[in-house]
Amino acid sequence: MKIAFRTHDLGAKGLQGVTERIEEYGIEAVQLVVYKFMDEVKQKPGSLTPQLAARIGGALKEAGVSVPLIGAYFNPVHSDKGKVADCVGAFKDYLSCAKLLGSDIVGSETGSFNDDKWTYNPLNRTEEALQTVIATFTELADCAAQHGVYIGMEGAAGHCCWCVKQLKRAIEGIARPNVKVIFDLYNYLDMSNYKNYMDILEEGLSAFAGRIAVFHMKDFVVQEDRIKQVAPGRGMFDYPAILKRIKAYDRDAVLVLEGTTGQDILPSIEFVRSTWNSV
Repeated sequence: MKIAFRTHDLGAKGLQGVTERIEEYGIEAVQLVVYKFMDEVKQKPGSLTPQLAARIGGALKEAGVSVPLIGAYFNPVHSDKGKVADCVGAFKDYLSCAKLLGSDIVGSETGSFNDDKWTYNPLNRTEEALQTVIATFTELADCAAQHGVYIGMEGAAGHCCWCVKQLKRAIEGIARPNVKVIFDLYNYLDMSNYKNYMDILEEGLSAFAGRIAVFHMKDFVVQEDRIKQVAPGRGMFDYPAILKRIKAYDRDAVLVLEGTTGQDILPSIEFVRSTWNSV
């Protein structure tokens, strides 16, 4: 098992700043999101060059850090088609540079018709939404295959792939062997199903068997009839039960503590590691 963090959750900018934080916290793996911690990199084609990718990958390798996932998240159903084209082009740059960055998988969520809000819209649950996701990610999977790497897809309740079944439908529609899954249990929860989270976990482990590249680990509380994310161990998840099940699925699982920042980082590492070792 490896515990990982998103680079931009470490509270530092620039390659040197991030590598210093990695050393400070003793982090062994990162979900690399270059454009969120390096201001000079944009989500536009040509912004990430092979030279820069090699420099980033080399620095992380020297720091002893693995890169189980590169994040290049974008909204394939955004109303601004120029923005979609830029993000698809940038995603392809990440695919071509993935191995230089130290990884073999580039991932994204599946978007929302609410554009930059990435929240629920009735159109997200239409056949049009699904077919757009399938077409866009099929193109990316074919590009990834040219470079010998994978794409990763992540579902969420407010997005076009809002449940395990819909993400599975998308993957089956893409019908490419180089599609992996970023599994985020918290993402699938809303007020209608949060009490059934262990059932959703079981469904996902079964539906995506052999495809899950990383697990996003969070926790939650219910406040004012809404689900609110908190750091692992601070909320309603039965972490021993969840980690026991993930451990049975994959003893070498990568657990990304997505959204865990600041003073929560070290306690969360200790909590997740100690719980994993005890189950």
